Amino acid sequence: MAWEYSEKTKQLFMDAVQGKPGTHLGEIENPDGLGEHGSIACGDAMRFTFRTERHGTNPTKDVIVEARYLTFGCTSAIAASEALCTLIEQGRYTPIAALKIQNKDIVEFLGGLPDQKIHCSVMGAEALEAAVFDWAQRRGVNLDRLGIDTHADEQEEGRIVCSCFSLSEPYLLRKIKELNLRTIHEITNAIKAGGACMSCHHVPGGLQDLLDEIWGGDRGKRATRQETPAWAEAGKDQKPAPSPYQFIKKIEKAMDDYIRPMLQRDGGDVEIIDIKDTFVYCSLRGACAGCAGASQTLKMMVEKTLKDMVDERVRIIEV
Repeated sequence: MAWEYSEKTKQLFMDAVQGKPGTHLGEIENPDGLGEHGSIACGDAMRFTFRTERHGTNPTKDVIVEARYLTFGCTSAIAASEALCTLIEQGRYTPIAALKIQNKDIVEFLGGLPDQKIHCSVMGAEALEAAVFDWAQRRGVNLDRLGIDTHADEQEEGRIVCSCFSLSEPYLLRKIKELNLRTIHEITNAIKAGGACMSCHHVPGGLQDLLDEIWGGDRGKRATRQETPAWAEAGKDQKPAPSPYQFIKKIEKAMDDYIRPMLQRDGGDVEIIDIKDTFVYCSLRGACAGCAGASQTLKMMVEKTLKDMVDERVRIIEV
């Protein structure tokens, strides 16, 4: 499927990949600030670096004069990274002032992004924040004393909710509030949580529970949406063995209802080539076919989802 990108988004992408003057694709050697966000194994990732013009006596008055990025991602990831660097350099921000740049500013600069690609703008804002925290450590600036939350507890103390992207409960709670996310679909679009294997959607302490904790919700209704198969509650050894016909129909339904729509949101798809016993032979299509993380997509998303929804013995064979 084709994404409806703005002309500015497409132009920024083309200029960056062609290496035109004024673009920012690259990395600063010995930077004053370095930040990373995302997961190369499971999706988009970004490394952001900047150089400052240092103030002689007060490091909080340092000014960012150069910004660069490296990204493993799509058109929108590259364009959003270009937008971030342009906003920073044109604004001549101090690192602390640069923290005011939010993902909505990046989206506005680009003239909009498809809903399924909003996470690319969030990725840039998160990488900037990590780079500013790195700069503060290098320059001896105590951000806590300045009233800036460094979110130090998010990975050190937080329970991991989305294992595919290693996203912790404190981080997810913060982003749900900051971005006013109201549904699991919105969470996935914004920060990709729950976008791979989807096993964190409705489990206890999962994404739906976090949404209910913040915005309120009917836990009774949520219980009816529990996706854990009934046999799993009673014990895996009590699982009924489906007939070959039932097995194939369940595989096809899981593919059509859950897996394919998720892949199609990022321009990809999957085709079942054959099913023999518990072995599902399939091939990725579209944007997923040439992705460096294709094998991880098959393992972490397709196979794990089929294991959870159909049969734990399912094995995916790429053809």
